[in-house]
Amino acid sequence: MQRDEQGISKTIVGVVAAVALAALAVVVVVFEPQTLFIDERVDGAAPFSLSTETSSTPTTTSATAVVDESTPPTTNVPTTTVPAGPVVLATGSFGSLNTYSVTGGVVVLTDGSSTFVRLEDLASDNGPDLFVYLSPAPADGSGNFEAGSVSLGELKGNVGSQNYEVPAGLSLSDFRSVVIWCDRFSTAFGAAELSAA
Repeated sequence: MQRDEQGISKTIVGVVAAVALAALAVVVVVFEPQTLFIDERVDGAAPFSLSTETSSTPTTTSATAVVDESTPPTTNVPTTTVPAGPVVLATGSFGSLNTYSVTGGVVVLTDGSSTFVRLEDLASDNGPDLFVYLSPAPADGSGNFEAGSVSLGELKGNVGSQNYEVPAGLSLSDFRSVVIWCDRFSTAFGAAELSAA
């Protein structure tokens, strides 16, 4: 009788251990808690060579006409507009949302043919399926970040600086914030309100 009870107890302990291991495996696969303790650093260079003379207004230079003194002076001297280099369209700073911690800055810049969202000095909690979104919702979390949003791609790293190309033809005036978004659990880790430069 005692042996039967010991055998049953061992069987119950074995079943409980097997169920606990299976539950732990599911938690690791679905929730990826290990990502909370692993930082992925990315230190990407700026997509364009930014210099101190970068501004949002082009530089206008006047051409000087060399004329023979025997000809009358030219009154219509042509002017040439020279781009001053990459243009910063908007900037912002990340704020944390939903108990997650996110800091760093956002710069949106263009060279006239390509536009990029650059995350600078990002420091975010890590997690599964993190993406970078442009959203029409404000960064304070009072709106629905998903409605009308556009994914710029998977977050390359939760620490450092990185670039995300904006799809051609997309109007930045339709978006108010850049969001670090967890697709798996439909939640925002943090967002930055975009302000025109």
